[in-house]
Amino acid sequence: MDNLAQDPADALARRIAERTAVVGVIGLGYVGLPLALAAVRAGFSVIGFDINPDRVARINAGEPVISHLDTAGMRAALATGRFRASTEMDELGTSDAILICVPTPLTPQREPDLSYIRATAADIARTLRPGQLVVLESTTWPGTTEEVLKPILEATGLTSGREIFLAFSPEREDPGNRTHTLSTVPKVVGGDGARARDLADALYGAIVARTVPVSSTATAEAVKLTENIFRAVNIALVNELKVVYDAMGIDVWEVIEAAASKPFGYMPFWPGPGLGGHCIPIDPFYLTWKAREFDVATRFIELAGEVNRGMPRYVVERLALALDRQRGRPLGGAQILLIGVAYKRDLDDMRESPALKLIALLEERGAGIAYHDPLVPEIPPSRAHPGLAGRRSVALTPEALRACDAALVVTDHDGIDYALIAAEAPLVVDTRNALARHGQTGEHIVKA
Repeated sequence: MDNLAQDPADALARRIAERTAVVGVIGLGYVGLPLALAAVRAGFSVIGFDINPDRVARINAGEPVISHLDTAGMRAALATGRFRASTEMDELGTSDAILICVPTPLTPQREPDLSYIRATAADIARTLRPGQLVVLESTTWPGTTEEVLKPILEATGLTSGREIFLAFSPEREDPGNRTHTLSTVPKVVGGDGARARDLADALYGAIVARTVPVSSTATAEAVKLTENIFRAVNIALVNELKVVYDAMGIDVWEVIEAAASKPFGYMPFWPGPGLGGHCIPIDPFYLTWKAREFDVATRFIELAGEVNRGMPRYVVERLALALDRQRGRPLGGAQILLIGVAYKRDLDDMRESPALKLIALLEERGAGIAYHDPLVPEIPPSRAHPGLAGRRSVALTPEALRACDAALVVTDHDGIDYALIAAEAPLVVDTRNALARHGQTGEHIVKA
C-alpha cells in the first residue's frame, strides 16, 4: 500500500492542488448553483445534486433557472464537460469534496428545522469513503456540524479527522449583487480539526479570492449568525425609527441619507415593509434557540424579530389611514394593487417575502388584491401562505392603476414605471421610498 493510500488527507490535498478532485454540490439553488459554477471556473470537475428532477433537467439543458444567474456562464460550464447536474445521490461516492447547500428553515413554532441537513447527511453516509471532505454551508446554530452532521457520518465506522474530514464554511451569497460576487467575497472556513480546516481552506482558496480560517466549525457557524443578526437588529432599529419619526412628521429616509454622510461611526440601513429572504427573517432564531440550552437570554435578537415581524401590520394601518383621509373610504372593500411581491429588488425570489403577509392581512380586512411584478408572473407555493399560490401578475397599465383605490409599493424593482404609477394611481403608499428616488412627488404619495 503506497503512502497516498495510507494518508487520505495528503492524497486529497494533492488532488485539490492539481485540480483533479471532483467536487459535489448538494442543492442547486441560490447558493449551490453559483458555488458549483465558481468551482468549475476554478478548474474542478463538479457534479451538482438536487432532488428536483425538473431543475436538474433544465440545468443540464442550459435553460435559465434563477433570474439573476448568468445563464451564459452556466452553459459555458456545461460546455467544458466538467459540470453536470444529477438527482442520483448514489453518485456522491465519486466526489472527493461534498459541499452541502440545503435549506435550514424554521418550524411553524419558530424552531430550527434541520430535516434537510439530516436527510442529506444520510444520503452522503450511504456512499461515504475514506478521503472525502464534507463541508456544510447551510446557516445553522453553532455546534451543528459536530453535534448533528458528524455522528451521522461517523456511524459508518469512518472517523472524522482521520479517514474523513468535516468543515463548515458559511455561504455569503447576496443574490443580485453585481459588485460583491461569490468569487470576490472572503470565505470563512472552520474545520473539525486542523487537517479538515486546511483541506477546506485549500479547496475554497482555489475558488474565491481570499479565505478566512477560524479555529473551529462552531466559530464559523457563529460568524454567519453574527453577520445576519447584525443586519436584523439594525433593520429593526430603522423600522422602529420610521414609526417614531413618522409620528413627528419627519421623513426617516431623509434622515438616514443625511446621517450616511458621516464618514465614520455610522452605517446606513433602510426600513421596509418587513423582512424577507432566506437569511435575515430566519437565521437569528437559530441562535436564540441554541442559547436556551445555556440558559442565556437573547433580548436584542428577540426584540428585533418582534419589531420586524410587526412591519406588515404597520403598513396596513398606514394604508387604511391614507385611504380614509385621502379617499374617504374604508380599507374593507377597497381595491389594492401591490407593486412588487418579491422579497428583494430585481429578484424573482419569494422566500419569506413580506408581500405574502401583506396580502393575507389586507384580505382579512376585506380588501380586494391584485399585484404587478415583472419578475414574479405567478406566486409560487409557500408553507405559510398556501392559499396564495397560483395568483398571477397583472399588467401595469393606466387602466389598472386608475381602477384601484391605492397602489401599495412593496418591492422597488428598477424596471417598474414609477412615473406612470404617480400619474395614474389615485393614492400611492410607498414602503420603499421608491417614488421619491425616481423623482416622483405629490400629496397622494404617502410613505409607510
